[in-house]
Amino acid sequence: MSAFASLVEGLADLLGPLFHDSATAAAIVLFTAFVRLLVHPLSRASARGQRARAALQPRIAELREKHGKNPEKLQKAVLELHAAEKVSPLSGCLPSLFQLPAFFLLYHLFSNSRIGDEANSLLDHQLLAAPLGERWADALGDGGVFGAQGLVYVGLFVIVAVVATFNYRRTKRMMAAGAATGAVGAANGAGAGGGFQDGQQQVPGLGAITRIMPLMSFFTLLTVAFVPLAAALYVVTSTTWSAVERAVLYRDMPGAVPAAAVMG
Repeated sequence: MSAFASLVEGLADLLGPLFHDSATAAAIVLFTAFVRLLVHPLSRASARGQRARAALQPRIAELREKHGKNPEKLQKAVLELHAAEKVSPLSGCLPSLFQLPAFFLLYHLFSNSRIGDEANSLLDHQLLAAPLGERWADALGDGGVFGAQGLVYVGLFVIVAVVATFNYRRTKRMMAAGAATGAVGAANGAGAGGGFQDGQQQVPGLGAITRIMPLMSFFTLLTVAFVPLAAALYVVTSTTWSAVERAVLYRDMPGAVPAAAVMG
């Protein structure tokens, strides 16, 4: 933890001439960008996996027609197809999992009053008027929603809401496009759903996850509200990065939003 604190302080010193009192906040954004760059190869691999899953849909439709009356045999056949083509229905989870250590480092760094045998001076560093070690509840108690600290959180909430709405609409479109891909198999009575949802049906528990998937981005609002501001800043930066990254990597997927619509 001391080494990580030194890293953050070193980045803040470098950025100080540009960002002054908000240099530590800028260092956290830079650190987040560095983490996302490290994880980017996994994101690209996840996008390739999504395309591979989409390419399997005609073959999965054939399996539904062949084994539609035997769900267990259908599930086994679909899983064997994924294994033979080296396509994992869960590959999209890897980029998020590999970011968790960085998030928890920031969370603990800005939640502890001491680092080793010394007081944690980072807690007093600020993003504009809001201390990085405090939470939204602290801002509400010092000026309310539209006080100097509260307005910092309002800005973060607005960013998260915009990104979450974009993600919600994009995910719904991609799920609808995937369902349309499997419409022929469904029409033949070989099973409900299809397309994007085939993986849900064949992997236990994945169906429930995917049903709430379009709403997941909105849960980020709760994270921003309850974690230290430094960790919230990491979450907001990473979530925004993800939205742009996925718009680019999935730009040729059915139902995807053109990347120019996000970056322009």
